[in-house]
Formats: sequence, C-alpha cells, structure tokens
Amino acid sequence: MPWSPEAPFNDLPPLPPDGVDLEPKPVLKATVEARTALATLSQAGQLLPNPNILIHAVPLLEAQASSEIENIVTTADELFKHVESGGGDHATKEALRYRSAIFAGVEAIRSRPLTAGTAARVCSVLQGREMDVRAVPGTRIANPATREIVYAPPEGADLIREKLTAWERFVHAEDDLDPLVRMAVAHYQFEAIHPFHDGNGRTGRVLNILMLIEAGLLRDPILYLSRAIIARKNDYYRLLRAVTAEDAWIDWILYMLEVVRESATSTTTKIGSIRICQEHIAERARAATPGGRNAQFLGVLFEQPYCRISTVAARCDVSRQTASSWLHALVAAGLLSDVKVGREILFVNHELLDVLTRPE
Repeated sequence: MPWSPEAPFNDLPPLPPDGVDLEPKPVLKATVEARTALATLSQAGQLLPNPNILIHAVPLLEAQASSEIENIVTTADELFKHVESGGGDHATKEALRYRSAIFAGVEAIRSRPLTAGTAARVCSVLQGREMDVRAVPGTRIANPATREIVYAPPEGADLIREKLTAWERFVHAEDDLDPLVRMAVAHYQFEAIHPFHDGNGRTGRVLNILMLIEAGLLRDPILYLSRAIIARKNDYYRLLRAVTAEDAWIDWILYMLEVVRESATSTTTKIGSIRICQEHIAERARAATPGGRNAQFLGVLFEQPYCRISTVAARCDVSRQTASSWLHALVAAGLLSDVKVGREILFVNHELLDVLTRPE
C-alpha cells in the first residue's frame, strides 16, 4: 500500500532499510570529517581548567535551542538565572526540564543500555509527568503555516511498542555500521514512530546525544546539536519527510553528519573562547580580592554565568560573610554584576555569559 500523509503509517518498515547502502562514498567522507571534529572537541574539553562549565552550560544551551525548534522560546539568560530554582516563566521551565532530561538519560545509560524505556524516562522528565506510548488514535502532524497534514504516525499501543522494540534492536545491532550513521538513521525512525503524545522531537534529540555517549564518541553531554538544526530547521523537517515519502536516506544522513561536524567545531571554538575568558578574569580577580587566589572560588565563577553567596560559601568552605565580600569585591571591580531575583541576589559573570551565548 503506497504511503499517504493522512493515513497512519502502520507499515513503517523496520531498520535497516531494504536495498539501501547507508554508507556510500559521500557518507563515508562526511563520517570521517564528523568523527575528526568530535575527537578535536574531546581533546579541547580536557584542556579546560574546569570542564564542569561544559557539562553544566552546554545542556542548558541545548535545552534552549531544542525547545526553540518546538516553538517554546526562552532566553539563555533566563535559563541560567533560574537553573537552580527551577523558576521562571512557562517556556523557561519547559527548557529547564529538557536539561534535566539530558542528565536523567545520561544517568540511565551509565547503568544499562539505551532502550525504549530510556526514551520514556527522558520524555517523562521533559513533560513533567509519566509518559507512555500513545494509546489514542488520531495523531496527525501538520504544517504549522498551512495546516496541511504532512504525516500520520503508526497507531495502536501494541504496534508502537513492537516498532520501538525493533528500533532498540537496530540501535544495538552488532554490525559494521558507523555509530554516527546509526544515530542518524535511528533518529529518523524514532521520529517516524512518534511514540508519545507529546515531546517526541525533544526526546529524539536527547537520544542522539545518548547514542554518541554510549558509542564512546562523547564522554559527557557537551555537544550542542540543536543550534545547527535551528539554522536549517526547514531542511530538518523536509528531509525527515523525504525519507518517508521517497526513501531519501542519504540526503538525511549527510544532513545529520554535517550537523554533528558543525556543532563539534563550533563547540571547540567556544572552548577556546572560554579559556581566554577564564584567564582574563582570573588575572583581574586576583588583584581585586583575596578570593581571587582561591582556585575553588574561580571554579565556581566558571561553572555557570550566575552564582550565589551560598554556593561560594559551601564550595569554598568559607563563611557567608567571606563569600559575600569576595563576590561584592568583584562587582566593585566590574567583573561581576549583581541582580536581585526574588529574595536573593545573583552574581552575574557577563563576560562568560556573552561567550556562551554568542554564535561561534
């Protein structure tokens, strides 16, 4: 039966696709380039005095960008401001849950392989409630501008679970397929299954990172893929649909490989900018306050752009009064600014915030 965008795609074929060479020469070339960029990123990350800046900040930026793809728009500034409190407006809370979902997924695959259960866990954290596969028929995906139906995913909870089980088998297949190509192909399949009532796009983008970690291509979730996808958002959706309608696998795989290569390269550049920023601020902090000679204090300033007196006191094992004096000395020196949020004061490292949020 030919595919129709308005009919549930219950005949979605399992992976790998029949009769398709997933690694022709252009794909092999792009795979080498993406792998080289990932290896360079890994080496650059090890040179940071405090690698926690990437582990804490990149998932937040990924959260903002991935949520923006789904038209949940917030700012990086709002995310960093509310990361510990979980506050902010609805969009900020949604994006912060994305960050929590990344960490929940990473924790899950540290103890067991990636499964459909991992996907459900990630989606549940994203949505703030327990998520199971869709049981109610009638899901249709439409073009947001024209309202035209462009895809109808498979229907029936049992069928969806069958397709997720087949997806799991492909994810862990023991063959010679490169992990980057496997990630690209598995991402299409997950989005085509569309197993949950909501949150499938963001869940699928978290799973991409988890697959790369599980394959040993990343150690931590420091790859920021969603900005590159946003830059080509129309292509992202167009190429997903082209796989369904035309079996256009190679164009889709090349797109995803370029997203990985570009993202790894830009994150490596960002690491260089962070190192320069750290060196400049550390030099000036040493002259401004005794705290500037405390390595733990300098580390706290570069874990994320906002910090609190209580955080400095706990991490540096000093009194609140000492922590406050160190932070206010940096405000007086122009290295930080203070902003009141609710009942507390946050100290903002604007130079770091600018480095993190500007395109590289």
